Amino acid sequence: MIPSLPISILYEDDDVLIIDKPSGLVVNRAQSVKGETVQDWAEERFKIHDLRFKNVSQELETLFRERSGVVHRLDKETSGILLLAKHSSALENLLSQFKSRAVEKEYTALVHGEMVPKSGTIRAPIGRLAWRHGFFGIVPGGKRAVTHYTVTHSYTRQKDRYSLLNLKIETGRTHQIRVHLQYIGHPVVGDLFYSGRKRSRQARTWCPRLFLHASKVRFKQPVSGEWVLIESNLTEELKEILDKLAG
Repeated sequence: MIPSLPISILYEDDDVLIIDKPSGLVVNRAQSVKGETVQDWAEERFKIHDLRFKNVSQELETLFRERSGVVHRLDKETSGILLLAKHSSALENLLSQFKSRAVEKEYTALVHGEMVPKSGTIRAPIGRLAWRHGFFGIVPGGKRAVTHYTVTHSYTRQKDRYSLLNLKIETGRTHQIRVHLQYIGHPVVGDLFYSGRKRSRQARTWCPRLFLHASKVRFKQPVSGEWVLIESNLTEELKEILDKLAG
């Protein structure tokens, strides 16, 4: 039985499935994760335990089974577009596209402060912080990371300023957008990791989750090679937050 998770399908063909992941849902299984995950849902939907692989290397079969077709990941509180491969060769192709930076990904985020200039590029290497388990930061010798941003709207709430951003990432480092925006002094609203304890607690009184949404993806269909463009609208809860700020 497919786990009863609140997952909407944005696109599906014989090779690829794209879902609209809700905030609060973990993508990958782990010992520290309690409850159902996207991986559980995909594993049951694709009937992975019943699949019979033909003309596929043992390494690729193992990779597909281990990932349950999940191509990439989103943080637990990040909502929006997530790609899943329906068979091993599609997974191999999509992973190759991600590795070569052929996949174009865009996000929407609300950040603290008024961004100046209104558009720009953040280039700063990201790595794990040795002194804070589970945290990432800008570190010497870290992995190359590039984030482009454009301000699409500005808001004021009780004399505090906020900026709504469209973000395009060239690289897909863990927590990249959150770390890069914190680095330039404009952390994502509701970020419990990177916006500071006091600021995040205050923000959570009116924005109860991380305001980060995977809004657009463009990739090549694994078999036909044709470009596919998928978009995801902001969730209702995020729209309501913006409406309150605008009001």
